[in-house]
Amino acid sequence: MVYDEESIRTLDWKEHIRLRPGMYIGKLGDGSSPDDGIYVLLKEVLDNAIDEFVMGFGKRININIASDGVCCVRDFGRGIPLGKLLDCASKINTGAKYDSEAFKKSVGLNGVGIKAVNALSDRFEIQSYRESKTQRYQFAQGRLIPGSDYTGDTDEPDGTRVTFHPDPVIFPESVAFQLEYVEKMCRYYAYLNTGLGIYLNGKRFASKNGLFDLLNEAISEEPLYPIIHLQDTDIEVAFTHSSEYGETYYSFVNGQHTTQGGTHQSAFREALVKTLRDFYQKNYEASDIRSSIVAALSIKITEPVFESQTKTKLGSNTISPGGETIRTFVGNFIAHHLNNYLHKNPETAKIIESKIKDSERKRKELADIQKPAREQAKKAKIYNKKLRDCRVHYNTKHKQAESTTLFITEGNSASGSITKARNPETQAVFSLRGKPLNSYKESLDRVFKNEELNLLKHALNIDNGLEDLRYNRVVIATDADVDGMHIRTLLMTFFIMYFPELLREGHLYILQTPLFRVRNKKTTRYCYTEAERETAIAELGRNPEITRFKGLGEISPDEFKYFIGDNIRLDKVQLDDSHRIKRILSFYMGDNTPERQEFIVHNLRIESDPARD
Repeated sequence: MVYDEESIRTLDWKEHIRLRPGMYIGKLGDGSSPDDGIYVLLKEVLDNAIDEFVMGFGKRININIASDGVCCVRDFGRGIPLGKLLDCASKINTGAKYDSEAFKKSVGLNGVGIKAVNALSDRFEIQSYRESKTQRYQFAQGRLIPGSDYTGDTDEPDGTRVTFHPDPVIFPESVAFQLEYVEKMCRYYAYLNTGLGIYLNGKRFASKNGLFDLLNEAISEEPLYPIIHLQDTDIEVAFTHSSEYGETYYSFVNGQHTTQGGTHQSAFREALVKTLRDFYQKNYEASDIRSSIVAALSIKITEPVFESQTKTKLGSNTISPGGETIRTFVGNFIAHHLNNYLHKNPETAKIIESKIKDSERKRKELADIQKPAREQAKKAKIYNKKLRDCRVHYNTKHKQAESTTLFITEGNSASGSITKARNPETQAVFSLRGKPLNSYKESLDRVFKNEELNLLKHALNIDNGLEDLRYNRVVIATDADVDGMHIRTLLMTFFIMYFPELLREGHLYILQTPLFRVRNKKTTRYCYTEAERETAIAELGRNPEITRFKGLGEISPDEFKYFIGDNIRLDKVQLDDSHRIKRILSFYMGDNTPERQEFIVHNLRIESDPARD
C-alpha cells in the first residue's frame, strides 16, 4: 500500500461526524435501548431549548414524534439570531455557549451538538422566530438543500424549531423512538426545571417540587422517613432510606442525567457520611450509613467537563474555572443544611440512626455467614475452578480495561465453545453447572453459602461494592430455550437482590446469539430473528440449508468468534422501573400463586421449529 501525500485527507465537519458517529452520540442502536444514539440526538436539541428556559426565556417546549420517526422540537425562547442561524446549524465550534454570560450553566459547550444532529439526519430543518422575523434552512445529511432557505415576517412567538429524521444510512433500518424512553427524559427535565411545561405529543410533563417529586414517584413503598429535600443556589438534594438493597442515585449536572455519576455524586456520598458521623458523634461505617439510600442530586456549574461525548459521567473538579472544588461545594452545603434539618426534625434523626444501626447489625450477621465463604474466596483467588480468566481487568488502568467482559455460560459444552473463541486478553468465561439458586425464595444464609454463587461474586470481586469490579461487561450467555431463559432469570434475580448497582451502573448484559444459520454453497448468513431468516432465504435463492441452533454448544468455536467479537450483540439489563422491582420479583420468582398460573395460561405461546417444517 502506497503511503504518501495523497494518503492524507482532511474531512469537513459533516464527513467526520458521519464517518465516526460513535465519537459524538455513542452506539448506533435501533432505539430499543435508552442509551441508543437517537436519544442523544433528541437530547442535543432539547438541551438547547432547556438552556433558554434556564436563562429565563420560554416556559414551554413542544416535542412531536411522528409515526415515521420525524422528530420536531419547538421552544419559545429568544430564538437563534437570524444572521447566525446557518452557522449554528452547519459550522463546527459555533454557538453562544462559548459566551459564559449568555449561557452560564449550560450542558453543551463544544459547539458540536446540533451539528451532529444535522449530519446524522437525512432530513433536518431549523427555523428561528425572532422579533416578528423568521429564517429557515433545510439540510440532507448535513448538506444545505439549494433554494430551501426562507426569510420573512411572522406572527409566531419567538423561539426555535428543529425538525429531524435519523438517517437510515447511519442507523439500522428498523430504528424508531420508543416513547417510554422519551417520556422518562421529559420527566427528568421537568423535575430539574420547575415551572417548565414539556409537551410530548400533547402529553404534559411538569413539576412543582423538583427532585422531591422525582423521589416521591420513584419509591413505591413508604420510605422509612419523609424525603429530605434541601436546596440552595446551584444545588438541590433529595434523599431518604428504603428497604431495598444497595444504593440508588439519580444525579444531574446542568440538567444532564449523569447515569454513571462522577465527581458530584462521589462528593455527595462522602459528605453524607461525614455529616451524619459528626451529627451522631459516632464513627459509623460508610456502608452502613449509605445502605438502602435513595437519593437525587442536581448541581449547576460553569463549563462542565464530562468523561465522554454522551455526558454520562462528570469529570470536573471545580464548580467554575478557578473556583472552589465540587467536593468542598457539596460538602459545605450538606454539612450546613442537613445538620440544620436534623436538629429541627429530631424524629427523622432518630429513624436515620436506627436504620444505620440496623444496617450495622445485618452487616455483622452477614460477616458471620460469610466466614466459610471467605475461606473459599481465598482459595478462589488462587484457583477458581469455574473461571477461565483473561489477562486484563477492569479495575486496572490498562488501555483495554473498558473492553473486559465476563461471559456467564451454562454447561461445559457452551463454555468450551466460548473459551476457544474468546479473546484471552479481555474476555473471561464463568461456567455454571445446572440452575443456580432462586435468590428471591432462599434465605440469606443459603444464598451466601452457595458455592457457585459465591465463586461468581468473587470472580467479579463485588463483595465490597463496584470499586474493584474486575470486568466492565458481565454477560449472561445462555441457550435460547426454556432452560436457558430460566437460568438467565435466576441470575438476574441474584444480581437484582444483592448487587443492584451492577445493573444501575450499566454492567449487566444478555448475549444475543443467532437462532438460525442459512447457507448455500457460496454464502452463510446468521439470523437472530424470524424476519432475518426469511430475508436470508429470499436472498440466497432456492432450497438453502437452514439450521436451527438449539444451544450455544452447537455453535463451533470458529463461528462463535464472529458473535463475540466486534459484531457482538448485547442487550443491556436496565433497572428503569426500580420502584416496581419488588412486585415483579414477587410475582415471577415467588410462590406459584393462582395469579401467576392464570398469567401463564393466558400468555402461553407454542412455536413450531421452522427448520423442521
